[in-house]
Amino acid sequence: MEQSQSNLDPALQRLLTRPDIWQGRGASAHDTGESTGFERLDAALPSGGWPRGALTELLPERAGIGELRLLMPALARLSRGARWVAWIDPPHVPHAAGLYACGMDLTHTLVVHPRNADERLWALEQALGSGTCAAVLGWPGALDAKHSRRLQLAAESGGSLGFLFREPEARSTVSHAALRLSLAAHRGGLALTPLKHRGAWPGDALNLSASELFAPGRTASGMVTVGTG
Repeated sequence: MEQSQSNLDPALQRLLTRPDIWQGRGASAHDTGESTGFERLDAALPSGGWPRGALTELLPERAGIGELRLLMPALARLSRGARWVAWIDPPHVPHAAGLYACGMDLTHTLVVHPRNADERLWALEQALGSGTCAAVLGWPGALDAKHSRRLQLAAESGGSLGFLFREPEARSTVSHAALRLSLAAHRGGLALTPLKHRGAWPGDALNLSASELFAPGRTASGMVTVGTG
């Protein structure tokens, strides 16, 4: 049975108001996931897709093994809505023609190039919490537990899908992301191994084939690029 906070000990009430303390919540709209576009992956994820209003961390064994392709079905669909798809400090300028070929509406695509690590974290937090971004992709570099928690809270507040690309070494660090997946190349496709997730996961790894990852997308159109100063 749930207990009202008004009936709790004052010291406990003060503790529960701290922003770095996570509290379990009842069911909400965020509990239904955003379809990944891959039936087997949707079936493996407890929410039926990418967790909404939350962070997902992707840890590829090396860059360029198809980690962005994993997000393309969802991003293409979200880019045709009313909100932005924001890219915060990608290591390479997104290839407009490639995104277009995957079905992205580039008029709702925003690329931000911060000048330093502090600006990068600030831009991530603002984009996630603004409510104007359907999805935010970020390459945060080193991320401690405090900033991980702040980004998770921002994603929850803004109802955004947050995708953070981390180095393989980050798997040993504390993370407040709702979902963490280690990615490895596998026969031209991807092997997805859960590091952190809610609910059950079928087996040790889920393998997506090249034919699943590289299925042709639909068309779209134009892109906005900004700096932070």
